[in-house]
Amino acid sequence: MSIVPSLFGGRRSTIFDPFSLDVWDPFKHFPIPSTNVSNETSALVNARVDWKETPESHVFKADLPGIKKEEVKVEVEDGNILQITGERNVEKEDKNDTWHRVERSSGKFTRRFRLPENAKMDQVKAAMENGVLTITVPKEEVKKPDVKSIQISG
Repeated sequence: MSIVPSLFGGRRSTIFDPFSLDVWDPFKHFPIPSTNVSNETSALVNARVDWKETPESHVFKADLPGIKKEEVKVEVEDGNILQITGERNVEKEDKNDTWHRVERSSGKFTRRFRLPENAKMDQVKAAMENGVLTITVPKEEVKKPDVKSIQISG
């Protein structure tokens, strides 16, 4: 039995396991949010998303390895909330298999982003290639204020 608790659903490794990277969470039993990740939320952690803003658009890139585009949903809620949801399925277990390490998460994930008012939510485009979901949200052009020159008399 290990003196280091596991992050993966109670699986424990031995203290002599050279590949063990399990982390002890000293705040596990305190009523504050801790760094311990449960099985239900572990897939959420793995839905990593980059968001960059260009002069023309907002671009989101999500790493979703092993997930097909049919297993992912991209939706617009309440006019300006971009939501990405999906599910990574658990690999089927064979009773004869011996697992040495389980680090790939499975389960449902959801990511939500509130976009600024200048986002054209009716023109959102999404594409998936090589496990990377790219979502492009065009921006409205910022109108420069009309400047009228006034002649000074005198």
